[in-house]
Amino acid sequence: MSLPVLLLLATVVLCVLFAGVYWLARRIDNYGIVDVAWSYAFAFVAVVYAALAAGWGVRRGLIAAMVGLWSIRLGTHLYQRVMGHHPEEDGRYQQLRKDWAANFGPRMFRFFQMQAVSVVLLALPFALAVVNPAPVLHPLEIAGVIVWLIALSGEALADAQLRAFKRDPANRGKVCNQGLWGLSRHPNYFFEWLVWVGYALFAAGSPWGWTGILSPAIILYLLLRVTGIPLTEEQAVRSKGEAYREYQRTTSAFVPWFRRTPRAG
Repeated sequence: MSLPVLLLLATVVLCVLFAGVYWLARRIDNYGIVDVAWSYAFAFVAVVYAALAAGWGVRRGLIAAMVGLWSIRLGTHLYQRVMGHHPEEDGRYQQLRKDWAANFGPRMFRFFQMQAVSVVLLALPFALAVVNPAPVLHPLEIAGVIVWLIALSGEALADAQLRAFKRDPANRGKVCNQGLWGLSRHPNYFFEWLVWVGYALFAAGSPWGWTGILSPAIILYLLLRVTGIPLTEEQAVRSKGEAYREYQRTTSAFVPWFRRTPRAG
């Protein structure tokens, strides 16, 4: 199956699936479930691409495994977080209910459809790789696998550290600044972005693979300017106040780095 047909098929199928997710979110009255669906959708897309494309079988299997492992780990982590707090909804979506109150239903449906389209756009590196017939791995593909392994491990470690911190009742209402969280306020986001850098490197070993750089670029923009850090930090300041502002003054927002010493006075 050709690349354009793969992309069109994925767009149609995902828009239908995310319409179903929207219906489910309305039923359970928790729109945070879209994060779970978004994460799992990449495994679905990667497996479908690998099954339908005509590229080298080893490459198709490798990209399906890489995306599947990352997608299922992230999706399961988010599912446990969303359902663990249910019926309380993620603060970001509570805020959207307020911001979009006058026209909430239609706007949220469009938001869900945008999530479906974003999966197709971001999955471009997978599509570029699975149609490549070259029967040998390019050095850039090997580099992509190495970066992906480092990123996946870092993201899993950051999630585990935050989960352990929150599990301790003594930390209720406190800011997690231990482990990777002492080097970055959002190490999970940093390693999430690095996962996509790995996918882009992998795609760069295929014809037109350089266009795959769009995926980590989009992810970086979303994390830094739209739905990632801005909304998360707004919620954190509302819930933790001055403790989180102090954390902002001393700790890197994104790239893990040494802590800063606050200025006196």
